[in-house]
Amino acid sequence: MKKYFITGISTEVGKTVASAIVTEALEADYWKPVQAGELDNSDTHKVERFISNSKSVFHQNSYALETPMSPHAAAEIDGLSISLNQIIAPKTDNHLVIEGAGGLLVPLNDTNTILDLMQTDYKIIAVSRHYLGSINHTLLTVNLLKEKGFDVSIIFSGNEHPSTERIIKKMTNVPVIGRINEEPYFDKNVIKEYANKFKDKL
Repeated sequence: MKKYFITGISTEVGKTVASAIVTEALEADYWKPVQAGELDNSDTHKVERFISNSKSVFHQNSYALETPMSPHAAAEIDGLSISLNQIIAPKTDNHLVIEGAGGLLVPLNDTNTILDLMQTDYKIIAVSRHYLGSINHTLLTVNLLKEKGFDVSIIFSGNEHPSTERIIKKMTNVPVIGRINEEPYFDKNVIKEYANKFKDKL
């Protein structure tokens, strides 16, 4: 069974929707190690609402922080310090989809970042959304992951931007799973459609 880590080139690029699609496609378990803010409507809650299959299990956050900020700062407000020793992947006989927080180098504490949560056997999916500066952010993200020896692929999020996608594909030379378009809304049916579309590339 494989572990898939969904990261983004920045925040608010569509990681949670991508995580739901991959979870549904593989009928995988889902786990968000660190949730910061929105505890009543967390990313785990959102993914769970999007899933149609009955096999997926949704595992508890290692850290559930009150403030929607970078984890290191949210933890400080809560009077905590995030320790990697307390972030242990749940045991499961199923595939596991792990959703990060923000981008690769978002701090967890004074020394560790989201990148430190990734194990060498994880398949990493980088979600890239077009905005001014997104090519740079995508290349920095993917190239750092490649340097670290990870198996990396990309999901594009948002409306098609051909010149951006073309140069990212050319300069990273990693597989592209597909694109999640700017849909009017996302619900179980829309997620299921994308899951069926992406399944063979996972």
